[in-house]
Amino acid sequence: TQKPQHKHVEAFAPAESFLSLFPDYMLQQTMLRVKDPARSLDFYTRVLGMTLLQKIDFPSMRFTLYFLGFEKKSDIPADVRERTAWTFSRHATIELTHNWGSESDESLAYHNGNTMPNGFGHIGISVPDVQAACRVFEEQGATFIKKPQSGKMKDLAFIQDPDGYWIEILNPNKMVSLMSPPTRDTSGGNIQATAAGEPQKKILKL
Repeated sequence: TQKPQHKHVEAFAPAESFLSLFPDYMLQQTMLRVKDPARSLDFYTRVLGMTLLQKIDFPSMRFTLYFLGFEKKSDIPADVRERTAWTFSRHATIELTHNWGSESDESLAYHNGNTMPNGFGHIGISVPDVQAACRVFEEQGATFIKKPQSGKMKDLAFIQDPDGYWIEILNPNKMVSLMSPPTRDTSGGNIQATAAGEPQKKILKL
């Protein structure tokens, strides 16, 4: 059987009538369902260093939302209404959703998207020094999917949260070599994908 081939796709510009709206858009949150909020909050605050921005209970529907981000506690408004507006104006927060009683359900395990059927992959955390961050994570008992110097792609790591969701640990400057732009092979008119600075197999025929 023939292996699936890469299909070239392009991004499309939005309709001109919408262009004026987009400067005020932002990626505000990613929601993850968690089984045990105590374990999850411990991980995201103590291990990753995030701050709990707000907790919102919905008693009639029996679930609670926890919003976390890399913000200073001193910046969180004391007034509840102000705090809500402030929380939902932060960039790239994590929303943990806990359905009450899930922590005592032995049959429940959330799918992290990295086993069949594959779906959701991971979130990413940018750090100044991947090696130093991973030493701290290891000291705090984090579970590693990939350590910085293992595998073909060096200088990035993957850890897991208590529910098994993957978290990429990366440094922006190191990503330049890891995600090198494709280079043209003038001998055959092909594009070579480059990973970790090493040419890989030809994947696209122009």
